[in-house]
Amino acid sequence: MKLAKLGDGPEIFHTLQGEGVSAGLPAVFIRASRCNLHCIWCDTDHTWNFEGTPWPHEKDALPTYAKFRKSEVTFEISAENAAERILAYHCPSTVITGGEPLLQQDEFLTMIGHIREAQPEHLFEVETNGTRIPSPAFHDAVNQFNVSPKLSNAAMPETLRRHPQALAFFANSPKAWFKFVVAEPADLEEIQALLVAHDIPRQRVLLMPEGRTCDELDCHSAWLAECCRELGFRFCDRLHIRLWGDRRGV
Repeated sequence: MKLAKLGDGPEIFHTLQGEGVSAGLPAVFIRASRCNLHCIWCDTDHTWNFEGTPWPHEKDALPTYAKFRKSEVTFEISAENAAERILAYHCPSTVITGGEPLLQQDEFLTMIGHIREAQPEHLFEVETNGTRIPSPAFHDAVNQFNVSPKLSNAAMPETLRRHPQALAFFANSPKAWFKFVVAEPADLEEIQALLVAHDIPRQRVLLMPEGRTCDELDCHSAWLAECCRELGFRFCDRLHIRLWGDRRGV
């Protein structure tokens, strides 16, 4: 499988889940490399923004920013080896993130099976952009899907970032929660229209402020929290940013 590289090894680390309904839960994170989307504000751009690709990123204006050399940010590893590294943390919960994990679901399914042989009650969350439908076996093996459909603020064509069949699948799955990144009030209209169009249950929707610093989160959080209270959505902060900032591997 292709994972993001962290230091000299794969991006597998023990931390607290920072987002979603499991926020605060100790978990091992494993980050897949490669994504089928390219959000302009993405904070894991090392999984897709490679040399030679045409996609813009909001960091392009920084003089120190450049696209990544694929070989330098990718770590190839067997599913069994990845499982052993996760088990070494003796933590009963794993978050499979990315990138887009469903691009490699067969490999992750093998990894899950290896871990469950040692820890049958091990919990698995998968963070996905909602453009891919999991196989029946993968859906059965995963405890929770954190689905994050991308809005127009991601600066991509709707035909690329929205997959009606996949959204319908997750809307009908009791394992799925939907998380939306909100940058401005206009995003709320887009979210509500999307919920109606795809019959997504409002009680399984979380709204999260966009931001990679505490100041940016604070700027968006106050008014977004009020909107959540008025509209009946669940508010979702970014705990890892509050605790450790925009740093990888924590």
